[in-house]
Amino acid sequence: MAVGTKELSPAELDTFEDERLVDELKKAKEELFNLRFQSATGQLESHGRVKAVKRDIARIYTVIRERELGIRATPAPVEAAPAKAEKKTKKAKAEASADAAAEAETKEA
Repeated sequence: MAVGTKELSPAELDTFEDERLVDELKKAKEELFNLRFQSATGQLESHGRVKAVKRDIARIYTVIRERELGIRATPAPVEAAPAKAEKKTKKAKAEASADAAAEAETKEA
């Protein structure tokens, strides 16, 4: 997601976890620094971009502060998808079936 766009709305920021908000804030501040540097050297082409990035920074700070105060809910942590089962070799399969058979014999005895 690009910083300083209309895509960075408060509704979208609500879905971000705290760590991602901090990352977005860091990226926005870096971009603002670069834009100010370009402005100082006369290389800045779109002055409206500075305003858009400043607003994005303000939006992010607002969401973070509202979460601290309990005004805005923190999104529920999303559990990671279960990793795919590793492929077992024929030897590993044979060992697993032997272990299962040994457990079955132990239970019967």
